[in-house]
Amino acid sequence: MDETPLDPRQALAELGRIRLADTDLDAVLSRIAHLARRAIPGGREVSLTLVRGGTPYSVAVTGELARELDEWQYEHERGPCLDASASGDTLSIPDMASEDRWPRWAARARDAGVLSSLSVGLPIQDAVVGTLNVYAAAPRAFDGEAIELARTFSAYAAVALANAHLYESTATLARQMQSAMESRAVIEQAKGIIMGERRCSAEEAFALLSKLSQDSNRKLREVAAALVERAAGNAP
Repeated sequence: MDETPLDPRQALAELGRIRLADTDLDAVLSRIAHLARRAIPGGREVSLTLVRGGTPYSVAVTGELARELDEWQYEHERGPCLDASASGDTLSIPDMASEDRWPRWAARARDAGVLSSLSVGLPIQDAVVGTLNVYAAAPRAFDGEAIELARTFSAYAAVALANAHLYESTATLARQMQSAMESRAVIEQAKGIIMGERRCSAEEAFALLSKLSQDSNRKLREVAAALVERAAGNAP
């Protein structure tokens, strides 16, 4: 699988093209993890932890290092990925050398060459919870932009999981969740274009998209899609 760095906008476009009807859930989650590894600046390895019935397991990993660091936490019932799964919070460890919340796990991570990490709780309010975990070889590897990007990937993983559960009971609801995932992708692409053109923050870019939607009386996704098509040279 290609592991060369990937522009976040390209990664989000790839996510938007994933269709659960065409592949199984494990393949979708593995694809999300590998795209996150390539797109999140500073990331060395990525994993997705799920907790089902109180039992955690790594459903997708980009390498054995991520699996080993996850499984240490499962075995000792302590660590950032477990706490983030339970709370839904984003837990950052900027420097393993000074980490005092999970000192034993931090020492294990340092021994493995991981000096900072990020665990983002999946926004799922159901029987399944989990995290997106990103491990880095350098301290303070993740800035605010990287953290927001990790949250976006965790949201895609959550949508994929919710989609899979809904698909078992109703294909209509599953298609709606797929549409939501695709809408999110095109909106994120449009935000990236505005941020690049106007040198503004993600919040300011979204505010501008919302205003354009209101002023033109069009759905937010339609406005975003038109902007992406224009940037691609497919529209005037």
